[in-house]
Amino acid sequence: MAEPNILIVEDETDISDLIRFHVEREGFNAKVVHSGKIALDVIQRERPTLIVLDLMLPDLDGLELCRRLKWEPGTRSIPILIVSAKGEEADIVTGIELGADDYVTKPFSPKELMARLKNILRRQKEQLIPVGTNGKQLKIAGGSLVIDTDRHVVSIEGERIELTLTEFGILHYLAARPGFVRTRDQIIAAVHGDSAVLSSRTVDVHITSLRRKLGELGRTVETVRGVGYRLAEPTTVGEASHD
Repeated sequence: MAEPNILIVEDETDISDLIRFHVEREGFNAKVVHSGKIALDVIQRERPTLIVLDLMLPDLDGLELCRRLKWEPGTRSIPILIVSAKGEEADIVTGIELGADDYVTKPFSPKELMARLKNILRRQKEQLIPVGTNGKQLKIAGGSLVIDTDRHVVSIEGERIELTLTEFGILHYLAARPGFVRTRDQIIAAVHGDSAVLSSRTVDVHITSLRRKLGELGRTVETVRGVGYRLAEPTTVGEASHD
């Protein structure tokens, strides 16, 4: 099987060289571009496995690039890892709501960056594993919200909802044990792996984005103050995994 192709979109040469060095050291293929418009052309032609994206780019900023990629059906499924000096809460929320799977602020630890990158690739690989025709489903809110755990599809009243890999992982994890409170550290470990080095605030941002995408059913994702989150009152159909 071919190694993942990582596209690094970063206009600062020192940073792009650093990321490329660590990506290639992990055995992945890496390609670097220094502007948003060039990145868009490359993505349309080559369809990378994952994109490491800076936000402050010449000619087409990273947020606009992310928006365009997530709007187009042909590129919507490509995971995006934002790496940016813009570290305010509003910046992180905007990036994740546009569809980014993770957000790393500069300056960053290369070890942490690679851990997050590999976790995204792992979740993407799990999503692409062929499955049988008898899918497993979790039904929430009287069946209005359906999580198809085999196809990695979430729908509300039969209409598919586009979630990032991280958002799907969080929703599935909470739905696997309805009513059970999960701490932020437990959610991080379940979705990103035990070795992930993430802030609890990252979980809050993903939860906020997830709730907005679920609309009125976002209320089923409940906050337990001082502890974490839980999912209210789903019923199960078929065999569901209970982690």
